[in-house]
Amino acid sequence: MKFHGIRTAGVLTLCLVLLCGPMSALAQKADAGSAQSAETANAAKININSATAEQLTSLPGIGPATAKLILEHRTKVGKFSRIEELMNIKGIGEKKFQSIKDLITL
Repeated sequence: MKFHGIRTAGVLTLCLVLLCGPMSALAQKADAGSAQSAETANAAKININSATAEQLTSLPGIGPATAKLILEHRTKVGKFSRIEELMNIKGIGEKKFQSIKDLITL
């Protein structure tokens, strides 16, 4: 009878290990995936101080004319020190800025 109780306890312990092990591995994979997503998002942002006209036109609402104005601003005034300074460019108002602010960086 003692043997049966020990065997049952062993089987239950094994089941817990088998169930919890993969869950912990999945949690670690999820954490790693989140970190990669954040890195990818930051890497995909367009640097408004070094972007080409082509890169700038990939932003929503930024066409060739606005991209040219951004490049001219960088040449005449210098680099942007804050992304909000984009609103100094003709054609980029609050609404357009809000639509691109998460896609740009300095």
